[in-house]
Amino acid sequence: MRILLAISGASGARYGVRTGELLLVAGVELHLLVTRTAWEILATELPGADPLPEGLSARQEWLAARMKCHPSSFRLHAEHDFSIPFASGSNPPDAMIVAPCSMGTAARIAHGLSSSVLLRCADVAIKEKKPLVLVPREMPFSAIHLENLLALSRAGADILPACPGFYNRPQTVSEMVDFVVSRILSRVGIDAGLHAKWGETP
Repeated sequence: MRILLAISGASGARYGVRTGELLLVAGVELHLLVTRTAWEILATELPGADPLPEGLSARQEWLAARMKCHPSSFRLHAEHDFSIPFASGSNPPDAMIVAPCSMGTAARIAHGLSSSVLLRCADVAIKEKKPLVLVPREMPFSAIHLENLLALSRAGADILPACPGFYNRPQTVSEMVDFVVSRILSRVGIDAGLHAKWGETP
């Protein structure tokens, strides 16, 4: 399974990194897109004393360290590289995830503004009827946000707001992140097996 994971410029970068980590554990062929603003947020929100380096290969190593994997385990694509396979309907990904998904990114996808590689790939996923999972991380939602998310849902996208559940009694931030990431992976057919489901004995 080829999955394109995009990390856009919204708070909640840990959702994207943890999603990538667990997709690799599940054995998928992982492709990554990270926006310029998302890199800045990753550097701010993720633990680690080493600063964000320059250059795509150096950033792939930086990200791999935080995903607890070898840099060769995934493919990091440049933000403006329209030559990547998934920018064409003739070669769509099996699924695409945007985690977190900024409201600006959601709005542009909803209105078909394919002005970046991320937006074009999302457009391809919608038109080719491939799973597209969007993880908005915003509070509160304005009427404009809600209308854009509704348009995306009607177009076939899965909208999974980053809203952790508490019935498993999480004790750490990581456990709350894992709750959301488990739901993300379930939408592309992967059971992460991180916690008991409702009604099951932990």
